Amino acid sequence: MGKYQKLAEEIVKNVGGKDNVAGLVHCITRLRFTLKDEGIARDEALKDMEGVVTVMKSGGQYQVVIGNHVPEVFEDVMQLLDLKEEAGTEEKKSGKFLDRSIDVVSGIFQPILGIMAACGMLKGLNTLFVTLGLYGADCGGYLIINAAGDALFTFLPLFLGYTAAKKFGLKPMLGLAVGAAMCYPGIQAGTLSAGAEPLYNILNGTMFSSPVYINFFGIPVISVDYTGTVIPVILAVWFASKCEKLFSKYIPDLVKFFFVPMLTLLVTLPVSVIFLGPVATFGSTLISEFTLAIRSFSPMLAGGIVGLTWQILVIFGMHWGFIPVYINNVMTLGYDNVMMPFFACTFATSAVVLAIFFKTKDKKLKEMAIPNFISGIFGVTEPAIYGILLPLKKPFIISCIAGGIGGAFYGQFNFRKFILGGMGIFELPNMMNPDGTMGNILVAFAGIVISMIVGFVLTMIFYKEADSSDEMGITAAREGVKPDSVDGETYIYSPLKGETIKLEDVKDEAFSSGLLGKGVAIMPEEGVLYAPADGTISALFPTGHAIGMTMDNGTELLMHVGMDTVQLEGKGFYMFTAVGERVKRGQKLLEFDMKLIQEAGYSLVTPVLAVNTGENDEVVPVESAKQIQVGDELIRVQ
Repeated sequence: MGKYQKLAEEIVKNVGGKDNVAGLVHCITRLRFTLKDEGIARDEALKDMEGVVTVMKSGGQYQVVIGNHVPEVFEDVMQLLDLKEEAGTEEKKSGKFLDRSIDVVSGIFQPILGIMAACGMLKGLNTLFVTLGLYGADCGGYLIINAAGDALFTFLPLFLGYTAAKKFGLKPMLGLAVGAAMCYPGIQAGTLSAGAEPLYNILNGTMFSSPVYINFFGIPVISVDYTGTVIPVILAVWFASKCEKLFSKYIPDLVKFFFVPMLTLLVTLPVSVIFLGPVATFGSTLISEFTLAIRSFSPMLAGGIVGLTWQILVIFGMHWGFIPVYINNVMTLGYDNVMMPFFACTFATSAVVLAIFFKTKDKKLKEMAIPNFISGIFGVTEPAIYGILLPLKKPFIISCIAGGIGGAFYGQFNFRKFILGGMGIFELPNMMNPDGTMGNILVAFAGIVISMIVGFVLTMIFYKEADSSDEMGITAAREGVKPDSVDGETYIYSPLKGETIKLEDVKDEAFSSGLLGKGVAIMPEEGVLYAPADGTISALFPTGHAIGMTMDNGTELLMHVGMDTVQLEGKGFYMFTAVGERVKRGQKLLEFDMKLIQEAGYSLVTPVLAVNTGENDEVVPVESAKQIQVGDELIRVQ
């Protein structure tokens, strides 16, 4: 136990004991209990405790407000409860279906973006060095480096099983087990079909006709290669999360430790390989058949559709539906011209990322852009899609448009690939026409140039970085107002554009009472939060909704975006800083989706507080109901 052991024991006692606690999470200032019976909790006793600021009830949670040291108190309280940290965190349905879907996919991929970009670069560099003749593709060095680069993509369901479990509230090790089971060699279509005749075919006469090599106690199993796929494992983990909750509810505590995961796996894997995996595969088949039908009508239109939609298909892992068409065409016709318009997307994506590198002033975005650009040129665009384009939205749309234009060009000029293999620029040798003519390779280069120019130019013209107000507001602020601290007075500048609100008018007692600190609230008009002073980030809640920082003169600040937005579990929040980072006034710290937050039913009112002012310090906020710009003086501490 830690230094807050006594406080933790008293809190647990006064919320009704550990048997009354169904779940516990925390935000940056408060413990958020899910109690079985709030009626037996002793509100007044908790409020009177030293170390507890106040008690609140909101959104089905019993909230014990602690202050900035809540993470330490949380750890001590958790040791007294029969809970895991994930307990009580349930996916909250909010916003439009498309927004929720994108958020789920982005959240699942976010933890592996860095390693994904690294692996993509390794694969590309390995191929480049072979092409340059530095070593051969049959040497051990090539094999080992390729293993380092290819392992993540081959066993992607394992990684996604883990991250999807975190997103859906499943125990991460269970998610990892589900992903590993879906990569098990013995159930892959390629393994089952190697030198074996199918037992029979099902769905004959339809585009979904499939051979069956095994059955599950009489139920036919449609074989699929799950290695490298995305959607099947995400669906499987989502289903597993529902199973785990159901089994946890009814299985006695005595045997819950091993019976719950056992039954979860026992139910999840058969359902996944019998139903969920094949359904996801059939969705890909529908898309590929639709494309073939359009191509017979207009090659240019078909190429444009492939180029326009390819990035979207990659997001949901449905691009794998084109792989059988691609392989079949090369093996039977000697070339493929159906799938190849997607080639434009690789370079459109890379060009958009390059344009963002030149246009952004955000340090972290710049750091991400170059490796993602290189990875994209080498044919691995997922890091750029999930890490940069999708969260920024408009650049993602631009990359789709540029890919569509390049794809239409490729479709119109019958662009082909004659040999399987290669990625990105390393596919170009496989596009040389076997008859020795140069027409097809020239089309390839022309399409690359068109896609990159369109993507780069459209991004430079239409992408407006959210922190454009930084250029106008912060620069003006630095030129026209006092620095952060002068002659014993501290100046705190507005981190948001919006309208000021008196702190006492905030509909949250912990803030309106001033118990957490003195300051003012802002109703934001733009979803970007900047550093209000020079200092160091001292606290950053994982969901991104609240940030604490310490100014250079020691003043501690707290910025809390919205009320109860911790319930969104990070959806709609994008962080651009980290604990311990030194920041300058006006530096972008956070982006938040105002529309998503409002549609989820949460207030956007954002308190900005000085939390460690002394009794003799006078905190003077600006007047309320005042329009304020980023960088305007907001609070003065005298």
